[in-house]
Amino acid sequence: MNVQFKKGVLELCVLVLLDKKDRYGYELVQKISDQIDISEGTVYPLLRRLTKEGYFTTYLKESTEGPPRKYYKLTDNGRIYYQELLQEWREFTNGVNQLIKEGDLDE
Repeated sequence: MNVQFKKGVLELCVLVLLDKKDRYGYELVQKISDQIDISEGTVYPLLRRLTKEGYFTTYLKESTEGPPRKYYKLTDNGRIYYQELLQEWREFTNGVNQLIKEGDLDE
């Protein structure tokens, strides 16, 4: 998949996953990797930036498999941002899909 496509949608993927429940970084990487080919190196800088911008808070939780894990939790501002991004995504994909349909009709 095109790298620019992935970069643009990765933020939305992270927000979608955190809207349902708090998750730790590696868990987010794994869930997204199940659907989209990404590397850990693309997710962690995004998590740091979105935390700095106030869309997430973090907390540590003990793990049975090693050191405590840093969990990310969506803030109220994060939920608002998520809803805005989701609306933009829907409008964007609807527009692209409409153009694709029109292109198919031209053949």
